[in-house]
Amino acid sequence: MEKDLTLLIMAAGMGSRFGGLKQIEPVGPNGEFIIDYSIYDAVRAGFNKVVFIIKEENYELFKETIGSRVEKQIKVEYAFQRQTDIPEGYDPGDRTKPWGTSHAILSAKNNVKGDFLVLNADDFYGSDAFKQAAKFFSEDHPNEYAIIGYKIKNTLTENGAVKRGVCASENGFLTKLIESSVEEKDGHIIASPLDGSEPFEIQADDPVSMNAFCFRDDLFPYLQDHLVEFFEKNKEDLSKCEYLIPDSVYNSVKEGRVKVRLIPTTAKWQGITYKEDKQRLVDDIQKLIDEGEYPERLWN
Repeated sequence: MEKDLTLLIMAAGMGSRFGGLKQIEPVGPNGEFIIDYSIYDAVRAGFNKVVFIIKEENYELFKETIGSRVEKQIKVEYAFQRQTDIPEGYDPGDRTKPWGTSHAILSAKNNVKGDFLVLNADDFYGSDAFKQAAKFFSEDHPNEYAIIGYKIKNTLTENGAVKRGVCASENGFLTKLIESSVEEKDGHIIASPLDGSEPFEIQADDPVSMNAFCFRDDLFPYLQDHLVEFFEKNKEDLSKCEYLIPDSVYNSVKEGRVKVRLIPTTAKWQGITYKEDKQRLVDDIQKLIDEGEYPERLWN
């Protein structure tokens, strides 16, 4: 039986900065969403299954607007990230925000077997990222995961700060990953770590993570084992804390459990972090269509 090569798309976020459900905001000339382009690039690279991680209340909307038009191209499944899927004995109070990306990925543990690429639903990653991921999976890399590393200059918006995982590496392997709010100010790119550490300057070509991770299904028991630890650490205030996949990956490296290969990509990020970003994304997609990268109508 052919082994699945799965694209796992995290789409349960609320889109608070954009002001709506930006995962289903049309950006292509025929109403295509960012997700459509990710799936198109994944199919071209050899992926044969997509799993959408969504809020359960958005299931019908997703199935009608996205699932129904891509299910002819690739096998489609859904996983629900639920607020209630937490260890016993902890009270989240009136929290409505999702528990973070590690929690989101864990919600798909019954949908994924084998190798999988994780992506955000609201980021346009570029075709090279999918090619690099497929190449990694086609090779023999025991006890390794991978990050598709973008040059920070290719991931910024002029409309405000963005969240990025600032990476450091040695001999091609990750040595440090700092989740940060990154913004260009007066010609300098400043990263402000989300843990409250001192801000620092990074260079234009420095690599960052865009949550494009190449994983194997042995990640799921690791995330499950550390979920209780996360809740115990934050039990005094569960209103805003997040169980984040960059932190889980970095902890795996520090523990010596896996090595994480940092794979550079020439792709340029596009996305809608702020409402003002949309027109630039629409224009850039049209330019890619004009250059022959994508057809005018993505799904025939």
